[in-house]
Amino acid sequence: MSEALRYCGRDFSEADLKVISDLIAMYPTRRAIADAVCVSLGWYRPDGRKKDMSARVALLRMDRDGLITLPEPTRGNGNGRITRYSEPPMELPFAFPGSLDDLCPIKFVIAETKAEKQRWRNLIASYHYLGYNTFAGAQMRYLIESSSGTIAAIGFAASAWSCAPRDTHIGWDKATREARLHLVVGNARFLILPQVRVANLASYILSRVARRLRDDWQLTYGYQPVLIE
Repeated sequence: MSEALRYCGRDFSEADLKVISDLIAMYPTRRAIADAVCVSLGWYRPDGRKKDMSARVALLRMDRDGLITLPEPTRGNGNGRITRYSEPPMELPFAFPGSLDDLCPIKFVIAETKAEKQRWRNLIASYHYLGYNTFAGAQMRYLIESSSGTIAAIGFAASAWSCAPRDTHIGWDKATREARLHLVVGNARFLILPQVRVANLASYILSRVARRLRDDWQLTYGYQPVLIE
């Protein structure tokens, strides 16, 4: 291999792949391997925590590209495939009655508990045109609730490594982008349930979540993003 390979925003040299192969021989599970890779290769977030999710996604892609051979997943989770969850989605009227004012107060709930995370995944897998896939890197998911129940779901994750229009707009060079890309987060999924048809609801949700995301991100990851894409 003459050139470094890039996965999840990081270049991996031939020496790095040798380290990863040695770690695979030492550790029995994918999670343990990803943790060890972060430590051995110094792959950390700005707040000092390991980039374990990015490492797990990168390792999975390397395995698929034939560069390494990972052990079988311990839970048979079907990594990388869109998953349909068994929990039935909440039923709502086909056309939600009323206006935006009728839905208020609207509450944003960070999906933190096991039940909330499964609820978020289920809605995205069932109703979003892209389905559900695991996010890489730092991430945050919200369930949007009204007095009638869940009406929407939105998720943010690490931004795209390279996006020419964005990079041109910001005006940064390659070195600056690599140093500051973590300050940009991507809107990875946004779903309003198909039965909910309320004028201006999408704009309302986006404006509300944009105002609170910085503080929520700070509490979780120790820094504030400056741009949402």
